[in-house]
Amino acid sequence: MLTLGIDTSNYATSLAVYDSCAKEVVCDKKQFLPVKQGQLGLRQSDALFHHTAALPELLSQLGQQVDLRQIQAIGVSTRPRPVDGSYMPCFLAGKSAAVAFAAARGLPLIETTHQQGHIAAALFATGEPDLFERPSLVFHVSGGTTDLLLCNGYGAIQCIGTSSDLYAGQAVDRVGVKLGFDFPAGVMVSELAARCTETVRPKVSVKGTSCSLSGLENQCNRLLEQGKSPEYVCRYCLNCVAETALRMVKAALEEHPGLPVVFAGGVMSSQIIREYVTRRLPGAHFVPGKFSSDNAIGVACIAAREADHG
Repeated sequence: MLTLGIDTSNYATSLAVYDSCAKEVVCDKKQFLPVKQGQLGLRQSDALFHHTAALPELLSQLGQQVDLRQIQAIGVSTRPRPVDGSYMPCFLAGKSAAVAFAAARGLPLIETTHQQGHIAAALFATGEPDLFERPSLVFHVSGGTTDLLLCNGYGAIQCIGTSSDLYAGQAVDRVGVKLGFDFPAGVMVSELAARCTETVRPKVSVKGTSCSLSGLENQCNRLLEQGKSPEYVCRYCLNCVAETALRMVKAALEEHPGLPVVFAGGVMSSQIIREYVTRRLPGAHFVPGKFSSDNAIGVACIAAREADHG
């Protein structure tokens, strides 16, 4: 059975087709939203416009690789997180396209959330299908979340830790834009950080499974004022995020010993963060970049599982 996933986040327009029989992603398409240099994101009205413009072209590209007549269910993320009051207008573009596609073809429509899509994509990418059926700790770190989640698959989700102020992705993007990179800046920050040859010791603010990241931007600006190289500052920023995540996860493991740990979200696609954490927490799952950054793969997986059980 082929399922189509649609995700229209604050960063990218994404489509994916998943084959539940072969248990593989048949193809996926993504287009990042255009952001003017120096800006830290888009207004929701602009994001909605760009998604609406991108969806027909991406769907056409998808149709060149897959016979869309074989699609048997549609999945779409309709809001950021599975909590009351979670809402962003940008997801309306994906929902409108999904509703129209499903209605025209008489197909089941499965609504989920952007965060659940991230979780499902990460669980799928670990190559361990049993993670969909048992508890795990999933750390979702992006431009809009720094959430440590106790998950039972992608469905039952309990947030057991988060940032009290700035999100990790926001901190990384602000440092990158300060250095002249385009938004989102995570890839460039990570590439520059990899060139740093100095020893970098991060200073973080973590209490149990809660953290504060508001000081990270100021620390990085101060380092630049002191004459530290952009490479050093980028490494410092990512090491701080990595050390913060590490301490929060270790605190959670004291309460939930033995659970597998999975890192998801665009920020966690950084090789710098991955190496920092896995050296200190062997066995943690970091998945390839396309499964970590914003994507519709997890949404398509969810649609397949829900359609199978429905």
